[in-house]
Order: sequence, then structure tokens, then C-alpha cells
Amino acid sequence: MSVRDTMIAKLTERFSPLHLEVIDESNKHRGHAGWREGGETHFRVRIATRDFDGLSRVAQHRAVFETLDAELKDRVHALNIEVLPAN
Repeated sequence: MSVRDTMIAKLTERFSPLHLEVIDESNKHRGHAGWREGGETHFRVRIATRDFDGLSRVAQHRAVFETLDAELKDRVHALNIEVLPAN
């Protein structure tokens, strides 16, 4: 399973998102810190979930980071999180 697919599975299981995109942006970071041949090092997550209702932006991001902890410790160098309205 790819890192992207693993991230999708974990975020879906934890948050039951109304909208979820996990975008591999590694190609934009070729030659930068943390980049590796084959990609799957730099990602953008766009997520909308009712689970974030009432949480601060920091708490929302922490929840995503906690969910993807293993990936961030192993393969993923950078993660950009965009929380979208859940309406």
C-alpha cells in the first residue's frame, strides 16, 4: 500500500470525513530537504469533518498529526493541512 493510500485509510477511519484529498506534492520539492527519489515525502491534506467542530485550528492539526504519526516519523517529511468547512 502506498503512503498516500495509508494516509487516506487512517484519516477516513478516524474522522469519517465529508471531503478528503491527500495530494502527493513531492515533485514540487525535488532537491529540497527531506525529498527522496520515488516521492511520497511531501503531502497536502484537504479535509472536512464534523469531528473538528468546536476545535481550534491547532487542535484540528494536532488530531491529524496524531493520526498520521507513524508516517510522519518514517517517510513523510512535510504535511500541509487545509481544514475545509464541514457543511
